[in-house]
Order: sequence, then structure tokens, then C-alpha cells
Amino acid sequence: MNTSYSFKIYNSTAQLPKKWNDLAVSTIFLSKKYLEVLEKSSPENMICNFIGIFENSDLVGIAVSQFLDLNKLESFGERDKCIKTAIRNFAFRNFGSHVLLIGNNMLTGQNSFYFSHSTDKKKALQALKSASIALKKKFKTQGRKIHITSFKDFNTDEIQIFDIPEFKNDYQFSTQPNMVFTIDENWKSEQDYIDSLSKKYRDQYKRARKKANEVEKRKMHLEDIIVFEDTIYDLYFHVAKNAPFNTFFLPKNHFRIFKEIFKEKFLFYGYFIDGKLIGFNTLIKNGEVMDTYFLGYDESIQREKMLYLNMLYDMIAYSINKGFKEIVFARTALEIKSSVGAKPLKMYGFIEHSNSIVNSYMPKIFKYLEPETIWQERNPFK
Repeated sequence: MNTSYSFKIYNSTAQLPKKWNDLAVSTIFLSKKYLEVLEKSSPENMICNFIGIFENSDLVGIAVSQFLDLNKLESFGERDKCIKTAIRNFAFRNFGSHVLLIGNNMLTGQNSFYFSHSTDKKKALQALKSASIALKKKFKTQGRKIHITSFKDFNTDEIQIFDIPEFKNDYQFSTQPNMVFTIDENWKSEQDYIDSLSKKYRDQYKRARKKANEVEKRKMHLEDIIVFEDTIYDLYFHVAKNAPFNTFFLPKNHFRIFKEIFKEKFLFYGYFIDGKLIGFNTLIKNGEVMDTYFLGYDESIQREKMLYLNMLYDMIAYSINKGFKEIVFARTALEIKSSVGAKPLKMYGFIEHSNSIVNSYMPKIFKYLEPETIWQERNPFK
């Protein structure tokens, strides 16, 4: 039987096919609900589209795409003010400020697409590649020329399906790993986790907990998030702008919208000293996996109270108590995450520049776009 694969591009969740959620089973981040969060509160420099892949008339694949306009960013990150950063910023402004991503730049891991089991994965991927070309044409008619197209965040097994002619000109890259914490099935409480640590890391745990003994941790509800919205944003923005590299900043209403839509599946914890909010973190329940999301803190207090480390321990404790199987700690702060027991999972992506000459230099250029992080892996367990 001759099957033909096609795609449809949607601008809003209201247009999505009825069966969309039947396919959003691999991750909550392809569900209609989550796409609604993107629709209502995505970063100012981001435009999201949703893609349906059809085999004849049946929906067999779903995907998310993000267009990023890096010209709209005031800062790519303020931490590294050196010549390399200046070159990188110049390169981005001139050669790569319009980026089309098949995937989600706000998350780590394979949250790009899902194809149903019975589907010919390579044919579905060919249709998805065609959809990315159609999106480039669509943006071009709006006066936005796409410089860089990227498919991102696949592990070693997942990248196998990209071995098709459509990707032969794309540069396969590897970025910072995804830090994943696997919860031992014998752990029933935080104490079981502490008992499994070697003396050095048990001491680290005790020291961190002692430093934060006057910090009060509170689960915050929608009304609390609304009351503290300005402070929350200041704390988030402080951390975000001091990251080595940024491609977006969240809008102020992002956490409120997330909580409104996801309710108990989105957890928001505030950290207080004498009634003053000094930090927060967020978690998303994604099936048996706990995904960590954005956080914020006051840097001066963070250092003194070892706040970030305490947040990691809190996330681990909660996830053990609630029976989750793993925690996705994502990228950044690799060493400290490794010191609590997270392991690096290598992630790959594909990138192509619209200018074929520039594209041929992509292996060299990429080093500037995504600087390598030097870090030392730790093993805290006995």
C-alpha cells in the first residue's frame, strides 16, 4: 500500500487536531496544555508553531517549533565579558540572529517531537524536515530571514533516525550534557539518600543544611505567585542574565500562567528569611520523571546560605518521597549537580546555516556559538 506523509503547521492551540493529546504521551511538554503555556507566555523574542505529521489522513506525529529573534535581546549573558564573548555576539548579530528550532529552547531533552510506534520514523522525520523548510519560507514572507535551523536535544539512541539524506548538510553537534538524577528504587525517604552518600558528601549535606537553618521554605500557590510576581521576576532575571549565554528571557507572567494551567503538576517553592522572598525554584511533574524548571535567588544570600545546593537537596527529597524515578536537572551548574548525584547524559543536535558557505564552516563557527564548559564530574555515593 502506498502511504504518503504530509505536515500541517498550526499557529495556535485552538487549531490543533482533536487527536493531538493521544500522541503527547512521551512527555508533558508536547501536550496541548503545555503548548497553551507557550502560547500565553512565551518570551518576547520567540514565536511558537506546532506541527502535525500525517500518514495519509491520520495524525501520526506531533512537534513544536520556536523562532528566536536574538536581535531583540539586550544581553546574551553578562558573566563572561571577554574577547571571545565579543566575537560570539558579533557572529550572532550578523550571521545567526534569526534561529528556527525544531524543539524547545526552554527545556533540556527530547521534547521536540513524537511519532507513533507504527509509523515509519524516517519518513515522518522527512516530513518534519519539509515542515521546517515551509516555516523558513513563511518567516521570509514576513521579512524574517532564517539564518540557522536546528533540531536539538537527542540522546545517542534517538539520533539514529537522522541518518537520512535530508540531514547530510547539517552539522551534528554535542552541547552541554543533560544532568539526570536516577532515584534508587530502594530509597523510600531522604534519609536513605543521605545514608548512601560517602562521608565527604554527607558532610557537605550537613554543612549546607546547617547554613540554611533560618531559611523558611514555602510551597506557593497561585495567589502567592501573583502577590510576589515582581520579586519573583527580579530573582529570576538576576540568575538568567548572569548565565554565560542566553537566547531568551521569560515574560513576567510566565510562572502565574504555568500555575493557572498546570495547577498541582507545577510546583513553586519560595525561600524566605524574615518574611522576605530571597529565592525560589520550580518543578514540573512529567509522568514518572520530575523536571526541574527555572529558579531565582539573591546572589549575596545564595552564597552565604548555600541556597542553590539546598534547593537541589530539597528537589531530591521531594522526588524520593513522591515515588518519582528520575529528576531532570538539565544543563548549567554541572559540577554542583554532579556533587549531589546527577549523571551527565550526552545530548546531540543538528544545525544548518542558510548560507552554504557559512554552513561549510559550521564545525569551526559552532565553537563560538556554544562554548565548551570545562568541569569535573563528582561521585558522591559510597
